[in-house]
Amino acid sequence: MIIRSNCFRTGHYSSLHIIPDFLVPAFASARPVRPFSSSSGCRSRIGEAPVSIPAEVELQILSVRTKRNAGIAVTELPKTVEIKGPLGTMSVQLPPYMTLTLNKETKKASLSIRDREERKQREMWGTTRAYLHNHILGVSEGHSVILRLVGVGYRATIEPSASTKRPEYPGQQFVSLKVGYSHPIEHGIPLGMKASVPQPTRILLEGPNKEVVKQFAAELRKWRVPEPYKGKGIFVNGETIKLKAKKIK
Repeated sequence: MIIRSNCFRTGHYSSLHIIPDFLVPAFASARPVRPFSSSSGCRSRIGEAPVSIPAEVELQILSVRTKRNAGIAVTELPKTVEIKGPLGTMSVQLPPYMTLTLNKETKKASLSIRDREERKQREMWGTTRAYLHNHILGVSEGHSVILRLVGVGYRATIEPSASTKRPEYPGQQFVSLKVGYSHPIEHGIPLGMKASVPQPTRILLEGPNKEVVKQFAAELRKWRVPEPYKGKGIFVNGETIKLKAKKIK
């Protein structure tokens, strides 16, 4: 038991420890931390939301084989969902603790997890649902990105060959950018994706895989990131930038 030095207490003091007053606050219990927001936490519940399946899209759960070692089951391999549509075929891997339920009457698919109290399962629940939704939309309608080239002399063309890069597959086309360098910037179009130039300062990217389309757009954008003084650069979709005042010496 700890008491202050200026406290008065009668009785036997063998079990008491006397400490100075300036050390007493150090032994005080920590106060509860007050959160910045007074509103209660609310989860997004994205994983619970069902995914609509268009009429021209088919979902199929491929059979899973359990990994065995000397006749004893060791681990449960992730399941694979194959998505077929008019624009191609894609697949999504489901973790072993996740289950996909298909409702043929309402044409909707829903995901469920084994344990909602486990954080890792809740995190992958919404992530897997987003991947499934993007792939279904990709094989049915496709994903698109528009790049705007803003700057004097900036222009883009689609070329059947490149002088600085070799084709990765037969018939590959290349996007050639003229954005202020002494040489043109050439990028090969990924397999399964389409690129067109409706205007010299516009690039239209289309493809079923949203991740591939966005990544290719980011690779083109990095050559001329929009700058805030003259507003020049490569803008993705409706991207805008706030202009700054010019530096005056």
